[in-house]
Amino acid sequence: MARRTVPTLPPLDWLRSFEAAARLSNFTAAAAELGLTQAAVSQHIRLLEERLKTRLFSRLARGVALSPEGAAYLPHIQSAFATIGSSTAELFEPRAVRTVSVRVPISFALLALVPVLPDLAEALPRIQLDVVTIHRPTDYDLPGSVLDIRFGNGSFPGREAERLTAERLVPVASPALAGAADWTSLPLLLVAGAREMWAEWFAAAGLAGHPQRSHRFDSFVAAMEAAKAGAGVLLGSRPLIDAALDSGALVPLSDFELSSMSGHFLTRPSTAQLTGAEQDFRHWLPRRLAGKARA
Repeated sequence: MARRTVPTLPPLDWLRSFEAAARLSNFTAAAAELGLTQAAVSQHIRLLEERLKTRLFSRLARGVALSPEGAAYLPHIQSAFATIGSSTAELFEPRAVRTVSVRVPISFALLALVPVLPDLAEALPRIQLDVVTIHRPTDYDLPGSVLDIRFGNGSFPGREAERLTAERLVPVASPALAGAADWTSLPLLLVAGAREMWAEWFAAAGLAGHPQRSHRFDSFVAAMEAAKAGAGVLLGSRPLIDAALDSGALVPLSDFELSSMSGHFLTRPSTAQLTGAEQDFRHWLPRRLAGKARA
């Protein structure tokens, strides 16, 4: 069987003339844009057609029109030029700043993302974040960024997810309440949604639950501030509370930690094409948080 001959890549000047002429529907206008003569553009197109053995344009009284083959070829050439331009900017324009938009639950933003921003500035100095804080799950349905940080078990329909944290739950309180003889008699601080897990913690710890009064919050960070103020006992989510434990603002009331399947995940649509900056951030954040957890 005879081998099929693969055409060599046409010279870049020919392709640039073709793209400009196709976009402008005029050889003279293409020549002006490219800084060439009309004769040079016409010659580039003729040579390209001879190389491809295909007519790319129909010559009209005024201007030109793409042939069906030329119309099919054009988007591929434009896509290739766009890729070259984007890659050149990403690699060889060190002063260019790239914005990465990301939607983040407010508790994760304040307790996990903000503390590592100085490290982001050092590791990826060309990236600046546009952070949109999420207060309720329906906020994710609004048009917005490609990248989302979501709390859950890792199953997010239509999205790819990379784990950032693995949650462990432990009761915590302010040092003023930590000396109580029976902490289970203190008010409980509840967090609406997936973290309302006091019943599961008591069952796993082998302790009886209790019906006394409690306060309920719509965000973990608000409940944590209430715990610091001495308002009651919080079922603390590690690693989000680790800084408060390290500083002594909160004190664990039990040695038992309930490991949860839930955690935070960096997600993106399954069909999304990420920019170079988004890819850099996607690779950096999990590694940075993993390093912080080991520190």
